[in-house]
Amino acid sequence: MQRAFIKLAGLWGLSDEQASVLMGDISVRTFRRWKAGEFGRAGIDTAARLSNIMGIHKALRLLFKEPARGYSWVKRSNTAFGGATALEVMLGGQITDI
Repeated sequence: MQRAFIKLAGLWGLSDEQASVLMGDISVRTFRRWKAGEFGRAGIDTAARLSNIMGIHKALRLLFKEPARGYSWVKRSNTAFGGATALEVMLGGQITDI
């Protein structure tokens, strides 16, 4: 799932810092290692975050016929989040923010 997350982070236009925050307990350095193909064992928290994010990705693919609309949705202001973007909410740092 780490490889899939790296691809999704690129499609969502995330910085390495943002991707690291979404993964919770990994450093930016570790995320950059992932990007270089060096995958270690994911901890329970990281695995749960990966699963949740992949679930969000799947749901967006089902909702939007055009994949690009789903990818851009995470950065669009949303009244359901008080005007914040989904990404801003997810970057709260807690697994419950995802």
